[in-house]
Amino acid sequence: MDLTYVPAESLLSALRAGDVTSVELTDAAISRIERDDRAINAICVPDFDRARDAARAADRARARGEERPLLGIPVTVKESYDIAGLATTWGMPEHRDHVPAEDAVQVARLRAAGAVVLGKTNVPLGLQDVQSFNEVYGTTNNPWDHGRTPGGSSGGSAAALACGFGALSIGSDIAGSLRTPAHFCGVYAHKPTLGLAASRGMVPPTVPALPVDGDLAVVGPMARSARDLGLLLDVMAGPDPLTLGVAYGVTLPPARHERLRDFRVLVLDEHPLLPTGAAVRAGVERVAEALADGGARVERQSALLPDLAEAALLYMQLLASGSTVHFPVEAYEEVRAHAAGLGADDLSLDAARLRGMVLSHRDWLAANHLREVHRQGWRRLFAEFDAVICPVSPTPAFPHDHYPDPLRRRLDIDGVAYPYFDQLVWAGLATMPGLPATAVPAGRSPEGLPVGVQLIGPMYEDRTPLKLAELLEQRIGGFRAPARPARRPGRPSCPRRLM
Repeated sequence: MDLTYVPAESLLSALRAGDVTSVELTDAAISRIERDDRAINAICVPDFDRARDAARAADRARARGEERPLLGIPVTVKESYDIAGLATTWGMPEHRDHVPAEDAVQVARLRAAGAVVLGKTNVPLGLQDVQSFNEVYGTTNNPWDHGRTPGGSSGGSAAALACGFGALSIGSDIAGSLRTPAHFCGVYAHKPTLGLAASRGMVPPTVPALPVDGDLAVVGPMARSARDLGLLLDVMAGPDPLTLGVAYGVTLPPARHERLRDFRVLVLDEHPLLPTGAAVRAGVERVAEALADGGARVERQSALLPDLAEAALLYMQLLASGSTVHFPVEAYEEVRAHAAGLGADDLSLDAARLRGMVLSHRDWLAANHLREVHRQGWRRLFAEFDAVICPVSPTPAFPHDHYPDPLRRRLDIDGVAYPYFDQLVWAGLATMPGLPATAVPAGRSPEGLPVGVQLIGPMYEDRTPLKLAELLEQRIGGFRAPARPARRPGRPSCPRRLM
């Protein structure tokens, strides 16, 4: 049996039964990485010696009768998390030698749960792309087609899971950075409710690891099965022990339903500001049909749904509002001049991003109030529905595009070019109000590429979309391992590091 593709939950059962050891699981994962990762470049900072030490310690702990949630399970960690003794660069060449002295809170929780950390996975420069490439570590390729991106910014983690490089991974998400790579690589990911999981220690190099609450960003689990997502979320959930954790714990409510036929679901596949590609619409339809065949109540429209266009514009403003904090004064003034030149009737997504970059505090408070209005709208909708099914992104994985200015890149949607960052509208649907969203596999495109959808649930009811994902996995299947495609003729191999 190929241990590298067995779900974490099954591996835990095998470990408890004595059918396998953590050392065997760790060695199998390392062997696969050493065999296959030259073509994928997902593991940018290996930590194999310490992983083997941790595996031996896990086996000794189990022999003593200890039991922990992830005891002996090999995992990977997104490069952006601090791990004591390993480089944290965020793909920035000037920080290639930055080595934190302390683990991020989520890395500490993994270790406390008994997980074996194999190493760190690749990211884009500054975590600010829908791809995963940088000058420090090179380019990560999609396991299904090496000429395409695995997504970003948790692209290395998604590619690692698809290749069997560990049973679980942790990433982060502010613009689909968990969900888009899962969609592109055919794996599972969960964007938790905003604030559910502490993020201290997932900070840019040299920035102090303070217990700061993000405005949109979350940290969350990635896996090859829906049940494994819940297993890892239970380890990650909870406030920072330095702040709210002093007084509060977390008790997530159970899923609203246990049977598919009891779910009430709203299905969306069209956005007013951006087309959805045919392959993704087909994936949404496959899920909708599976839900209906399983007896769920499936609706295609509702007057309770908050305005999608207004939500996307608001999301783009909030997303961009923090991007200029460290801009030099001259650069900030240039952006402000461009924003002032926009026409009042320009309601494009590009305009929303530009205005967001120079929001005053007064304007941000007004935008935040509008966000609360949208949250109230979602509460009303989730009194009638249990989940919303919709795309993660308008297309499957697209070819590598390393044009230096991402604002000048274009995304091809069924033969028509659109601004590159407009693809974030679907990811922002859950991010802007802070809702939980689970990305699940939903079949393949005509070219054989993975297609996923996201299941958006009510705030703090993360177990509801996770349960729906589990039921869908039973009905339509879930992850399946990609073949090992040959590198395209004429395409240079991607360097491990670009020095």
